[in-house]
Amino acid sequence: MHGLMMDSPLTITSIMRHAERCHPDTPVVSVTLDSPLHRTTYGEVFRRARRLANALTRVGIRLGDRIGTLAWNDHRHLELYYGVSCMGAVLHTVNPRLFPEQVAYIVNHAHDRMMFVDPLIFPLVEKLRSHLPSLERIIVLTDDAHLPKTSLDGVVSYESFIAGEPDDFDWPDLDERSASSLCYTSGTTGHPKGVLFNHRSTVLHTYACGFKDTMNLGRQDTMLAVVPMFHANAWGLPYTCPMLGTRVVFPGPKMGDGPTLTALIQSEQVTHAGGVPTIWQVLLNHAREAGVVFESLQTVLVGGSACPLSIMEEFRERHGAHVIHAWGMTEMSPLGTINTFPAGFDSWPKERQDAQRVKQGRPVFGVEMKIVDDDGRELPWDGKSAGILKVRGPWVCSDYFKLDEKSSAHEEPGWFATGDVANISPDGTMQITDRAKDVIKSGGEWISSIDLENAATGHPKVLQAAVIGIKHPKWDERPLLIVVPRPGETPSREEVLGYLEGKVAKWWLPDDMVIVDKIPLTATGKISKLELRKQFEGYRLPGA
Repeated sequence: MHGLMMDSPLTITSIMRHAERCHPDTPVVSVTLDSPLHRTTYGEVFRRARRLANALTRVGIRLGDRIGTLAWNDHRHLELYYGVSCMGAVLHTVNPRLFPEQVAYIVNHAHDRMMFVDPLIFPLVEKLRSHLPSLERIIVLTDDAHLPKTSLDGVVSYESFIAGEPDDFDWPDLDERSASSLCYTSGTTGHPKGVLFNHRSTVLHTYACGFKDTMNLGRQDTMLAVVPMFHANAWGLPYTCPMLGTRVVFPGPKMGDGPTLTALIQSEQVTHAGGVPTIWQVLLNHAREAGVVFESLQTVLVGGSACPLSIMEEFRERHGAHVIHAWGMTEMSPLGTINTFPAGFDSWPKERQDAQRVKQGRPVFGVEMKIVDDDGRELPWDGKSAGILKVRGPWVCSDYFKLDEKSSAHEEPGWFATGDVANISPDGTMQITDRAKDVIKSGGEWISSIDLENAATGHPKVLQAAVIGIKHPKWDERPLLIVVPRPGETPSREEVLGYLEGKVAKWWLPDDMVIVDKIPLTATGKISKLELRKQFEGYRLPGA
């Protein structure tokens, strides 16, 4: 027997219609090249999305066609999120920080018919144009007055492209499993792989993000969306904020600029912010030097890589803001876990609180997970056993887009192997101990580079820290600590390694420490262990 309930399709269009009816006047603030502080509303964004859909229809875009973007976080990119997907095409967000060869591979592999590009990124498209045969049109996300001069044929501004189009559009009734957007992994090994999201998975993921124990957002909040819209759908914020009526602030090309982020938080009275740890280090350093306190800021969402405890403590002690650690992957839309705290947490001893803060949290309803050993045997949730983390759920990818062969990550039917090494406590709290490819294997035992990095960044003279394994004749590998000092500081090897004593297992202590000016980052703002291993290839540890 079936229940007698309506069967409404779960589509991104339904999010747009809800926001347009219930939150039309909610502000959307953007930093763009042609407007240092552009102000609009959700109602206007969706009106322009209809004009965009009409323009795309006029030039022959059809269901399933891929439409590329090389763009920062701003209102025009938000219009593309809805105008493209809701007309039945596929929004393909391309990371402009990738190597040019990777960008070309991604655009060609996806067979993008059009590319919408920010004027600051346009020189990259000019350089690659002859290598992108599938592109029929290039639209620059600006107005005619700021359109870059170019020798390329047919390049027009976004404003001229949608000018004169009607405000009405008959949105199609889409199958909820229709593809909606496409995002490629960063491709640190081999070619980048495409994750093809659908409407159903996106709406379910948006519901999950809207829980109080997830992002804790509502109509009275203002979200500073620093996490890029070209990376894992900006953690779902372009969908969650309109659904909930949350005011959104986009930093545009200034997402890594401390003074701009500080000014936006202050002027727009930002209550919530989302981004990777490296961004928050930049912001905190500027605020400290400028003597600024973020009185409006309540919650900072951190993901992408492990967040040092020092960042959490500075937000709490100086700014009164609570840091929420989250974990996920592009393949997971991306939300997997969120580290909100149980009742009674405030009465715990500080040491126990700190140990909990650095974990990645419990799975959001909709995500199942397990840890397995090298033979695929499931390990217990005892908070100690570490193994490869596998996940499944309605917003986890079942395969990669146009992959010639089945991916090894999907080798076990119905599960996705994340490539992370983790342990899970009896209450379901998960902690990433390393990426499988980054774990340091010393004398047959595993050393967590993440735990070492978190401990090292607690030193008052250390700004950033990274740990890699260096070959050792006896132990196979031993850890090397690489640090960037705080401005004006010169930490010695002895004082930093001495500081680590008692904070990690004695046999985990790094064999050496190196000071560098900067640590290389990936295209998504994470520490690039691949580049560090290349940089320190052949390095000899003391006594090795």
